[in-house]
Amino acid sequence: MSQYDYIDIHSHLNFENFDADREAVIARLKEENIATITVGTSVADSKKAIELAEKYDNVYATVGIHPTHDWSQAEFVELDTLAAHKRVVAIGECGLDFFRLPKEATNPAEMSLADEIQQIKMHQGQAFARHIEIALKYDKPLMIHCRNAYEEAISIISAYQKEHKLGHKLRGNMHFFAGNVEVAKKFLELGFTLSFAGPITFARDYDEVIKNAPAGMIMSETDSPFAAPIPFRGKRNEPPFVKEIVKKIAEIRGEDFETVQKQLVANARKTFAF
Repeated sequence: MSQYDYIDIHSHLNFENFDADREAVIARLKEENIATITVGTSVADSKKAIELAEKYDNVYATVGIHPTHDWSQAEFVELDTLAAHKRVVAIGECGLDFFRLPKEATNPAEMSLADEIQQIKMHQGQAFARHIEIALKYDKPLMIHCRNAYEEAISIISAYQKEHKLGHKLRGNMHFFAGNVEVAKKFLELGFTLSFAGPITFARDYDEVIKNAPAGMIMSETDSPFAAPIPFRGKRNEPPFVKEIVKKIAEIRGEDFETVQKQLVANARKTFAF
């Protein structure tokens, strides 16, 4: 397999935002020797991700249910089947998202706000556990979305690793990482990589983590169509823009651009086994 110049490890080319020109965007990726991993957030768009990965050799897929989405047991049965596909390189986008917890009880007569929040957290935790079990079954990494819940995610991952004596067989990537150096260290010690997106080009909140993380444990992503980097801020984000993320990582780390570029590609290929 040819060596890519860049790998965008998290995009959503399966979303409707690309319906009008998806093939043109992927053609530009191919011209620039860039690969991307298109990430599923539901059973339906996980199937779309696989379809794209089957059609284009520089597109890979993940399958998962976003933590803010509702789910059923039947969907996880279907997700398990999808996970076996040879073009699926990770399980997710899955994890925990406590950012948009309710501020008022939906139906105070039936449940207090505290009980409702607890129920949401429990529901997300159950889904996260199902993704972990599928990842272990197929020996594939997790693609984790985590917002306002890093310590809870660490607790769940740690419990699985200790209970099943897995070592780093349970592994994955913390997508769009926004935690501090201390939180980053905990994930790194668990064997999880960290990826960074467009905001690193215009916000300095990520600099210390990027400077201090081991070179072999970081990756670049766009999360397109969201969060476009400078100089495309305010526009639809696209996987080719991953080049701007790589440039910024090299700048923040004070390292040679080509060295960082090659390292990030190697990290992605090692993590996702392609």
